[in-house]
Amino acid sequence: MCSFRWCGCSGTQALAARLRCGRVTSCEWPGWRQGRVLALLSLLLALLLVFHSVLPNTLGHLGSLLETFLPWLGLAVPGLLVAALLRRSFVGLIALLVPVAAWMSLFGDLLLPGHDPADSADSAGRITALQHNVSDVNPDPAGTARTLVETRADLIALEELTPSALPAFAAVMASDYPHHATKGTVGLWSKYPLSDVRLVDIRPEGIGEGWNRGLRATARTAQGDVAVYVAHLPSVRLGPRNGFSSALRDESAVLLGEAIAAERLDKVILLGDLNSTVDDRGLAPVSSQLNAAGSGFAFSWPASLPMARIDQIMARSATVTEVWSLPETGSDHLPIAAHIGL
Repeated sequence: MCSFRWCGCSGTQALAARLRCGRVTSCEWPGWRQGRVLALLSLLLALLLVFHSVLPNTLGHLGSLLETFLPWLGLAVPGLLVAALLRRSFVGLIALLVPVAAWMSLFGDLLLPGHDPADSADSAGRITALQHNVSDVNPDPAGTARTLVETRADLIALEELTPSALPAFAAVMASDYPHHATKGTVGLWSKYPLSDVRLVDIRPEGIGEGWNRGLRATARTAQGDVAVYVAHLPSVRLGPRNGFSSALRDESAVLLGEAIAAERLDKVILLGDLNSTVDDRGLAPVSSQLNAAGSGFAFSWPASLPMARIDQIMARSATVTEVWSLPETGSDHLPIAAHIGL
């Protein structure tokens, strides 16, 4: 009969003696009673990742704000890992597996190998599209245009085209892109013939008639006619009084979604500065109808330190296979490009 009476929770020899007696309890395993707060934080992190749409938007559009930067919640995992190691908490370490699994289920596909910029885009049934907000204060529109032409993309959509900058873009891109159309401050340059070009009215209520930020055109590709939309949704603002202000953008997204839903052509490509990520519920009227790329984060804004992809390339009855960002051009956005399988 074992006469050992030690009941502490430390000491290798004491713990071994308790094991031989069959009287060890969970409290005697170092780390099992430590880190319960860390485990709770890990579970809360996982819940935010998986159920972000449950977070209400009634107070300062906090739900949309969280969804705009949703991938960055993963940065909390290294912090919790360090805390669990310092606490020597087995519970904290095991609980970390839950948010890791949640993050990987949401964004793991984006970690797959991305695009090789040297890869050509002449595979059968595949085109390359490029989207760029060139900035209305771009100091070198001609230089930006030359950079975009060098990508050899089949479709190039531009936003914030000012009357003074438009001639520079048109002149530089004319030889490589013989077909182009502009409406207001948005434009489309194409290697394919364009027809049925028209304005898409995505003005929120109360915005004057001079605010034109949407166009639609039919591109005649080798795989058939494709409806190409170019759009620039209103900007969002973040401030102490109104929080994440996105009402105008959300209203414009509804109008754009209605236009796409009414589109008669099966194949649709949307190129635009949507001032929103695909995770943001504010973009749901559009993103629910279209698919985005399955690989590559391709953050596009701000250009100096990209934190989110608010420029989008999406498609219907076609597949956006991969998306990648390009170097700075003098704009506060990075250009993004994507392969699209038709």
